[in-house]
Amino acid sequence: MRPIVERLGALDQAWLARVAARRPSAWVDRMFRVVTHAGGVRCTTLGPLCILPFGRTRAFALSLLIANVASHLVVQLLKRTVVRRRPHLAPDAALALAAIPDAFSFPSGHACAAMAVALPCVLRGGAMGLPVLAVALLVGTSRVYLRVHYPSDVLAGQVIGAAGALLGTWAVY
Repeated sequence: MRPIVERLGALDQAWLARVAARRPSAWVDRMFRVVTHAGGVRCTTLGPLCILPFGRTRAFALSLLIANVASHLVVQLLKRTVVRRRPHLAPDAALALAAIPDAFSFPSGHACAAMAVALPCVLRGGAMGLPVLAVALLVGTSRVYLRVHYPSDVLAGQVIGAAGALLGTWAVY
């Protein structure tokens, strides 16, 4: 098992080094700094809470909240169990381009929350949920681009978020 983890870590480091070596225009930096907030607690929690009081959307909002809470419990448990340092803390690492919520990297909470909200939108809204899914995928990309997560952190967060979304949808509908 250890060689797989070491190879995955080496792939993560190589990918992050390629991302850090590129310097796109300033508008790309700004765009990813804005998009990354779509996976933050304000958007992924306040959005469902705002639609919760309305009768027709109550079940949907409840499924989003269950998905978010369930998946975040898993994320926080893993962060404190795995204790993987964030990329910017590695030796010779480039500076992070965004605020760091905590010292732990694995898995990505932003990517998890974005996917936990996006997948029910696709499951319940069909094609209308695809733009929300696109934003969730951009949130994951932003976390690597901003050098606050490794690609495997984002992928793990998205898988956990998807599992939480399935749980939330199953529990309510």
